[in-house]
Amino acid sequence: MTKTTINESEKIHSRPFTAFFIIIAGCVALVFGLALSISVGAADIDLRTVWEAVFQFNPDKEGHTVIQEIRLPRSLADVLVGASFSVAGAIMQGMTRNPLADSGLLGINAGAIFMVALCFAFLPGISYNTLMLFSFIGAGLSLALIYGVGSLAKNGLSPVRLVLAGAAVSALLTALSEGIAIYFNLSQDLAFWYAGGVAGIQWLQIKYMFPWIMAGLIGAMFLSPSITVLSLGEEIATGLGQRTRLVKLASVLVVLILAGAAVSAVGPIGFVGLLIPHLTRFLVGVDYRYIIPCSAILGGLFMTIADIGARMINPPYETPIGFIFALIGVPFFLYVARNERRAF
Repeated sequence: MTKTTINESEKIHSRPFTAFFIIIAGCVALVFGLALSISVGAADIDLRTVWEAVFQFNPDKEGHTVIQEIRLPRSLADVLVGASFSVAGAIMQGMTRNPLADSGLLGINAGAIFMVALCFAFLPGISYNTLMLFSFIGAGLSLALIYGVGSLAKNGLSPVRLVLAGAAVSALLTALSEGIAIYFNLSQDLAFWYAGGVAGIQWLQIKYMFPWIMAGLIGAMFLSPSITVLSLGEEIATGLGQRTRLVKLASVLVVLILAGAAVSAVGPIGFVGLLIPHLTRFLVGVDYRYIIPCSAILGGLFMTIADIGARMINPPYETPIGFIFALIGVPFFLYVARNERRAF
């Protein structure tokens, strides 16, 4: 296949105008979603108060304080975390050509949470920034184990083997994390991380994870043309002169940053990085220059809507947001797995 043929193929399968519309409409929807997310909760707050609390903050008003200290950081975390998991999933699917790839399904989230458990047990009182760094290390350790286990197979590392290896490593690290929690009496401290959620997010966490996530998203945008070529197949990418090992290394680093930062803040929320990239590819085509920014926006919007739903299903109690994603994600995972025709 020549370069001209590839470029023509990309033009057929990419929809830049649709992507542009999704970016514009998605940003508008995000603004309304954030406003609704801030106003909905145990005590409903009208949108006018939300506007005043954001742009004309008065610390003497209880509603303004609730919005500034609780609701606003939580809503911003929805957007950041949703974008992180979605873009990480998109990169992994493009890099590995595996439609089942996702930081949760491949055990990267479990590796990050395992390192969080170790920090709680042996390094109590460490700063959140340090905790995030250890979360990155845990994600990297998990990814190394997954590729190591999966590559032991006789015929190499197929997409299905990659998922099976991820499930095995995820189960191992989750069991070790739970064992540490029980032995060191950390069950209550780690309950939030296991369940996954944004209820306890504070401005300090936003402050530390924001630069990491933004760096990861910007890195993903720079890598998007290379990931598009790599998604065509490693042989084609090499034939076009791409340094595939360097692209893969940079892509893995971006995934570790995005997944590690998100997990350190909200815990191991799964299926976001599986659902959103598939939806985005269906809408905008196969060009990752469009997939990555659209995945970031749709992921943030999806996470915001899911968080609103978690608060509205059984008020005044909150439904774990991981339950909502699993309810949608498990059937979709089974559908994708059924249609995966590659051999074991």
